[in-house]
Amino acid sequence: MSVRSVLLLGGSFDPVHSGHIGLARYFCALLHPDELRLIPSGRPWQKPDMVTPAVHRVAMLHAAFDGWPTPICIDEQEIRREGPSYMIDALRSLRNELGRDVSLALIMGADQLINLHTWRDWAALFGEAHLCIATRPGFTVEDAALDKAVASQITRRLASADQLRRTPSGLVFIATQLALAVSSTQIREAIADSGDTADLLPAAVLDYIQQHHLYQTH
Repeated sequence: MSVRSVLLLGGSFDPVHSGHIGLARYFCALLHPDELRLIPSGRPWQKPDMVTPAVHRVAMLHAAFDGWPTPICIDEQEIRREGPSYMIDALRSLRNELGRDVSLALIMGADQLINLHTWRDWAALFGEAHLCIATRPGFTVEDAALDKAVASQITRRLASADQLRRTPSGLVFIATQLALAVSSTQIREAIADSGDTADLLPAAVLDYIQQHHLYQTH
């Protein structure tokens, strides 16, 4: 049975970079979603020092994903939300909007997985969405430095891409071919130091940053 599939990628996107693009491209090719929904954070509780205004982060997302083959939605719910941003709140809001039958698949990296036990209501995420985890080659749940409760949940929920595409939530897919070691902090520092960011940013995003003099300290 085929159901509507929505792939979710959240983050501060400060700025959106090649790591985000690589994640989205890989999982779009794998899951063939009907929509890729990008969810920029408002006030992410783990990044209180984020300073780039939302209007610029949203504009950079538009630039980065212009012409993307999968339909794109830039969801600004977390920007509009008062108080800190928590992914569980965004997922519950999406369920209210899209219904319980849609397949929702949330992309995250291995660093986020390692810290998953610190997220608000982390175990409730599985009731709202699937998790798509991008890791380095050779990653195994057994060898990872995961919280025991998280590791137990991940192990028993492992599934194929086809299973994720056909069911609404509760499953996990781990991709071990995506060693994308790019961070927004690294890019901001490179821009501030007039360093080379050609391989780290889409050209349209770099143009936007330069036009609006973002991340520059001199």
